Amino acid sequence: MKMLKYLGIGVMLLSVAALVIGVVFIAEGIMKNNLIVDRMNIEQVSLNLDPEHPDVFTPINNADDAQKAADIIAEHRRSIAPTYQDLLNQGTGRFDPTNPDDLTYAQAMNLENYLYMAVTAFGLIQVTIANGVFMVVVALAIGVVGFLLWRFSRMKFM
Repeated sequence: MKMLKYLGIGVMLLSVAALVIGVVFIAEGIMKNNLIVDRMNIEQVSLNLDPEHPDVFTPINNADDAQKAADIIAEHRRSIAPTYQDLLNQGTGRFDPTNPDDLTYAQAMNLENYLYMAVTAFGLIQVTIANGVFMVVVALAIGVVGFLLWRFSRMKFM
């Protein structure tokens, strides 16, 4: 019975560790999500979601909006040249920062990449939070098992 008691205590300690790690995952996910949304708000990255009201812009604060905005920018960028190589072939074969088309193309690529990185970050944040929630649920289940083992070890048998 003494072995069962220590096993129960060990399982409960493991449960506490899993619970703490799960809470840390959830907190980190929420903090990083807020950081990305705040940075996008500071830079005033927004998207027009209503074609009937072209002057109304919605701040980008999730992966779907960032994906839509990046895709729109990619579409506009490709109207200058389908690929970067095509852009170079239209001119001297090198990037020319004095050429407005080259400069616009490069700026569009930068913003597009920024938004695709945000899509990736939002996705990773969702995975991190989901892992944290899963760890908390598992920690609670393991804690119950540990408690039951510990209680069982204290029972008197005839």
